[in-house]
Amino acid sequence: MTEPARVPTPIDAIAEEWVDTVSELAPTLATYIGRFEHNGRFGDYSPEGADRYADAARTALAKLDAVSPVDPIDQVTKEDLGRELRLDLELHEAGAHLRDLNVIASPAQDIRSVFDLMPTETVDDWSVIAARLGALPKAMEGYIETLRAGIEAGTTPARRQVTEVIAQIERYTADNGFFADFAGDAAPAEGQLPASLARELSDCAGAARVAYDALASFLSAELAPAASEEDAVGRELYALHSRRFLGATIDLDETYDWGVEELARMVAEQESIAKEILPGASVEEAVAFLEQDEERKLHGTKALQEWMQATSDRAIEELGRTHFDIPDPIRRLECMIAPTQEGGIYYTGPTDDFSRPGRMWWSVPEGVDSFDTWRELTTVYHEGVPGHHLQIAQAVHNRAQLNSWRRLLAGTSGHAEGWALYAERLMAELGYLDDPADRLGMLDGQRMRAARVVLDIGVHLRKPRLDGSGTWDHDYALEFMRRNVNMPDAFIQFEVNRYLGWPGQAPAYKVGERLWQQIRDDARQAQGSDFSIKDFHKRALDIGGVGLDTLRSALAS
Repeated sequence: MTEPARVPTPIDAIAEEWVDTVSELAPTLATYIGRFEHNGRFGDYSPEGADRYADAARTALAKLDAVSPVDPIDQVTKEDLGRELRLDLELHEAGAHLRDLNVIASPAQDIRSVFDLMPTETVDDWSVIAARLGALPKAMEGYIETLRAGIEAGTTPARRQVTEVIAQIERYTADNGFFADFAGDAAPAEGQLPASLARELSDCAGAARVAYDALASFLSAELAPAASEEDAVGRELYALHSRRFLGATIDLDETYDWGVEELARMVAEQESIAKEILPGASVEEAVAFLEQDEERKLHGTKALQEWMQATSDRAIEELGRTHFDIPDPIRRLECMIAPTQEGGIYYTGPTDDFSRPGRMWWSVPEGVDSFDTWRELTTVYHEGVPGHHLQIAQAVHNRAQLNSWRRLLAGTSGHAEGWALYAERLMAELGYLDDPADRLGMLDGQRMRAARVVLDIGVHLRKPRLDGSGTWDHDYALEFMRRNVNMPDAFIQFEVNRYLGWPGQAPAYKVGERLWQQIRDDARQAQGSDFSIKDFHKRALDIGGVGLDTLRSALAS
């Protein structure tokens, strides 16, 4: 049954106003959440734009601090929105925007990737795309201005990130790269574009290529020589990023030690499963054996996409009958091959009205053309149901109780990715990974996530190497990942560069899972015989995406 709509409160109004403000100041984020009224433009990526965002955050925080909650939903909103606004201001004061360049989640990628989410069904849709393409050069000028201000302030990203982004831009702007193909393939669902619009798209896409080439020239000529030789960001900045991705404050040194222990546990579990697959085999031998099994292999991205979709559809249909209440709008999940080749698998949530469904994206690196189903089955559950899609789409669907900020913008990697790892283990408990090969694939991913906790904290806090031979650095991190991950080397190299440039994000998966388990265990202990795991999951997901400290306090009340 649909719950009656909640009467909005003053705190709801502040949260709704913040969504409007963010949509105005960050149109790419607005597109991500399905607010399309700003789709024809970009935000201001200059230092002045960052200052305006900080001023808006201060104003919103002052309003929030002046109002008292009227119910538990209000309490969660005030606690979590206040936490996020304060952290935004701390990161601004630390100059994080001045060094915001990395291989996966910086304006260098976001300015391009927003086009993946824009509607393309009608001629009018393509007119809006042309307008945004036309606005791209100015956005890029502002971004370059900010990075240049970082050079002047001595706040720069690592040179490794600069070099890798230059290589990405070369792929964007090539004659067969994103912008050329995007404009060349432009067409509405029915008919064709007017000749004048086709020319405008081509011209604007060409200007976008020139703007990205200008970014590459700046990175090469100015930023690379001034960039930091150190991949590590240091303890103080790392602690801020860790709080940002977890929505919780953790003891970094204790977490590093726990990560080492958790990694050892994953290795032991893998070794046991390997012997089930091939008697007497090591993990490496079991993996080699499975990689030769053509019945467990997919060839080409078309086969990958079709398998992802079929697997996802089956999980939704079966779990929706047995273990979860999955509303009809959430039952639609599109599995997509991303138009880029950067590596990584990710999920984008539905729009507020579900006109754009939740989507699972696979960005397949160049040269990778075969995929092992035993390794990737758990990934579909992680990104889809009961993982990200169930979690995020459920919050969007809960519009009767949650304001727009709670449904669309609130949340952290630790909450989302921690739940997704928790969901992987849940699928194993429900029997979906009973095949030892599929279970090994799940453990392969879990081992990687445990290794990332150790690597990420180890590098950025300049911890001693595990073998005592010196301090963590890129080369040791790469060697460490190669020992602990059974993946093509192209994936591993991208992953390591991602961790070095996006501090605190990678550990949020495994640390988030740990915190989810702790929160569940606390609830079990507090409720005793009255505890219901199904009720716990429903209550937790109905809260929506929040920081994990907020989740803990909300579920303890």
